[in-house]
Amino acid sequence: MNPELAAALDNLRGLHLPADAGGALRGEVVLAIALGFAAALLVGLVRYLRLRARRTVRRAALRELAATRDLDPEARLVAQARLLRRLARTLAGDATADARGRDWAGLLDGLFRTEFFTKGAGRVLTDGLYRRETADPAAIDAELGRLFARIGARRHA
Repeated sequence: MNPELAAALDNLRGLHLPADAGGALRGEVVLAIALGFAAALLVGLVRYLRLRARRTVRRAALRELAATRDLDPEARLVAQARLLRRLARTLAGDATADARGRDWAGLLDGLFRTEFFTKGAGRVLTDGLYRRETADPAAIDAELGRLFARIGARRHA
């Protein structure tokens, strides 16, 4: 090794922080870690509570849908249409639940990510209640049950 380089290395002193910086730095780091941990806990709690609320809505919707199965066909469709209004109001707000006609069908399709209400048998629930359309109650029940069961399984805007 070069003797000049060895002498220069011997003259170096050890690296160290200023005497008063050690305590302040540790306190700031500990505070940042604690705040990050608290924020993570808060985000987790909010997500858990929102998921739990969605699951409660799903269970209530499925329970009320099951209660409509004992009604005669016309009363059944009316009860299911009312259930859809309440469910839309709960999931998306009053403005969504106040829509009518094709707008209502489109909003329901967007809410449930389907085409059941604009192109399928669900049209009876959105605009066919006052018409004499024939609808298969079992098919409508099955599809509504499938749509309601997905309420808690995905995030809704």
